Amino acid sequence: MESNNEERNWKDISYLKEGNARQQKVYRILKETEILEHLKDYSPIVVGTIPLGIDIPSSDLDIVCQFDQNKEGIEKILVDYYGDFDHFKITQMGQNAYAYNFWLDSCEIEVYASKVPTECSNSYRHLLIGSRLIALYGDSFKEKVIQLKKAGYRTERAFSKLLNLHGEIYETIFVIEDYSDEELLSLR
Repeated sequence: MESNNEERNWKDISYLKEGNARQQKVYRILKETEILEHLKDYSPIVVGTIPLGIDIPSSDLDIVCQFDQNKEGIEKILVDYYGDFDHFKITQMGQNAYAYNFWLDSCEIEVYASKVPTECSNSYRHLLIGSRLIALYGDSFKEKVIQLKKAGYRTERAFSKLLNLHGEIYETIFVIEDYSDEELLSLR
């Protein structure tokens, strides 16, 4: 187990190749579709529960990207390469944010694109926080998160429940982002 998330380069997906069965499947999908290569100009990072190994069967494969001026470039790539995939759809998520969803090999893929740099995105920050919590609390914590997710909890709500955090779930997770290891360990 890694001691902290600084040891992993989340932009290098090779860790998926050596991961659990779902992570290996995702690695194969990413390589076969060449989606990260197609999106390379938009700083793609695989985020969400699959990289952390806390996914459940209904979890999708999340990729966060950044576009500079407008969405036309990234949208053209996604429509040209993936527009014919099952259930392809585009959803506007905010003034300058879009989700592109499609299915491949019984796996839903969601590309989230916005003007926010990927390393500053909430999704990437959640990935780093989740990685750190799992590294600190270990496999039993990870299994409890998975069980709560199977019971219908969203990831952040599961973390909050296990850490006895109160308040608005997504903001509370960001509050602990700068906690020291000792402060995080004292939450349990």
